[in-house]
Amino acid sequence: MADKVSIPVSFDGHGYVARAPELSSPVVALSLSSLRKRIKAMLPDERSVVVLNLDRLARKERDARRRGGQAAGV
Repeated sequence: MADKVSIPVSFDGHGYVARAPELSSPVVALSLSSLRKRIKAMLPDERSVVVLNLDRLARKERDARRRGGQAAGV
C-alpha cells in the first residue's frame, strides 16, 4: 500500500512553495503539477501519494488560473 504524504503549499508571488519535514528543503514551482513532480522526486518511497494542502493564497492563485483570467498574485 502506498503511503499518503500531505504537504502544505503556499503561494508567494514567485510560485507555489511547499515546506514540510519530509522535504530536505523548500520546493518552489510555477505550477502545481510541477510542484507535485518535484516533491515526488524528493521522497524516498516512489509509491508515495502526494496530497497538496493549499492555503488561502495558493487556492486563490489556482482558481484564478483555472478561470483563465489574470493570475491573482500577492
